[in-house]
Amino acid sequence: MPTHSLSLDVFEEEYSLIGIHTTLEDYKLAYLLNKKLGVNLCKSKNDLKFNDTSHKASFSIYNYLNEEFDYDWFLIANSSKRENQTESNELLLTSETKTYLISEKKKVDFFIKISGSFDYSFTLEIVDKIKKINHIITSYPIDKNSLKSKDFLTF
Repeated sequence: MPTHSLSLDVFEEEYSLIGIHTTLEDYKLAYLLNKKLGVNLCKSKNDLKFNDTSHKASFSIYNYLNEEFDYDWFLIANSSKRENQTESNELLLTSETKTYLISEKKKVDFFIKISGSFDYSFTLEIVDKIKKINHIITSYPIDKNSLKSKDFLTF
C-alpha cells in the first residue's frame, strides 16, 4: 500500500531592509523620502502596536504600494516612547520608557522595508539616494537573516 505525505513549505516573505540613522521626525523623513525617491509614503491608519502585560508600544508606520513593479514600501520607526507618571510623597514624578521594535539595532532610528522581488543593486541604489538627503546621518542595507527579532517585521 503506497504511503502519502504532505509537505508544508514555509513561505518566507521576500524583502529588503534598510536602516536609517537620523534626528528627523517620522513625518518629515517620509516627506523627504517621497521627494528624493519618487515614492508616496503615507501614514498608515494604524500604528504597529504591541500590548503585553509588561510593555505597551506603538511604532509609527508609513506605507506605499508601487503597483507598476509590485513593490510594497514601509517606513517603520524603531523606537516607541511612553511617559510614565507615578505619585510619591504628594509629588508627581514623570519618567520615560523607550521600547525598540528591533532591540539588537537600537541605534537605528527607522527601517525601510521593501517587499517584492528585485536585485540587490536596487537596494544599494536606494541606500545611496537616502544618504544624499540632508539630516540623514547614514543609511545601509541590513541582512534580515542576522536579526533575532525579524518576526516583528512581518505584517
